[in-house]
Amino acid sequence: MIPAGLIGYGYWGPNLLRNLQLSGRFEVKGVAELERERLDLARRAAPGARCYADALELIERPDIAALVIASPVATHYPLARAALERGKHVLIEKPMCRLAEECQELIALAAARRLALMVDHTFLFTGAVQKLKELCSSGALGKVSYYDSLRVNLGLFQPDVNVLWDLAPHDFSILDFVLGAKPVHVEATGHCHVNSNLPDIAYVTLHCAGGLIAHFNLSWMSPAKVRRVAIGGDRQMVVWDDLDRDEKIRIYDSGIRLHAPDERFAIVPGYRIGDIHSPRIPNTEALAGVVAHFADVIEGRAKPIMGGEHGLRVVRMLEAAQAALDASLARVRGLS
Repeated sequence: MIPAGLIGYGYWGPNLLRNLQLSGRFEVKGVAELERERLDLARRAAPGARCYADALELIERPDIAALVIASPVATHYPLARAALERGKHVLIEKPMCRLAEECQELIALAAARRLALMVDHTFLFTGAVQKLKELCSSGALGKVSYYDSLRVNLGLFQPDVNVLWDLAPHDFSILDFVLGAKPVHVEATGHCHVNSNLPDIAYVTLHCAGGLIAHFNLSWMSPAKVRRVAIGGDRQMVVWDDLDRDEKIRIYDSGIRLHAPDERFAIVPGYRIGDIHSPRIPNTEALAGVVAHFADVIEGRAKPIMGGEHGLRVVRMLEAAQAALDASLARVRGLS
């Protein structure tokens, strides 16, 4: 088994620890957590592992080959860099880093040391996203014109990131993985209701090469949790409702037939309304797939689908959206 360590035992750390333990591929030898109460919980959950209040002590251990980092975003870069410099394979919780330049440094360091560097974009390992990838890659949807996402809930308010950096990495990683989208222009707006420095509602639109438009409604202020994505192609359309246990994916044999440009002012589009199909989606834990894939990449059995370059593209989307959001918020403040 691969000797491993976990840094961070907050919201996501217990899920990572459990999947590392159950994988049969990793032996968790150490856990690092700054908060004493959380560290005590880690001791009980991993009795065979040594626990540390200082992550660098765990990183320094020569008997550990892989590190999983689930600490606050601001710590991702320094911890991952320290781990890579000491010859450790690294899996980082999303987003990869705060800056694209930090991502690039980690990618170069991992390549120079021939180490695995991956980002925990968990949704890529869900049966639903794998099905979306299949539908788009096979051409079943035809030419995709839009990706529309509603990702809202009441909280959890994060102390170190805004709603954009908390929720958008999920959709940005899916957009990159499923459609290979290349944004050419980004628009964003939002509002800060609770913390004047951290937007808790954001609306983001990506205009991508080839005519694809992607829109994201992100909120910590919704009374109900919603996780729904619609993708429209000229052959078929699909809706993914992640909270629907029975019919997560619905494929609509519907569409719009467009006319030639010189006819569009005189003739309305033709509509096609067909059957609705809901394929069976495997109900397996996505994080187990992340952990297994991490092991496969370390052992040379697979190439990463959420490697450093994928993480970099997501961070670049986040940076562009943040810049547009900052500009919009500044304009609104100037008018009020």
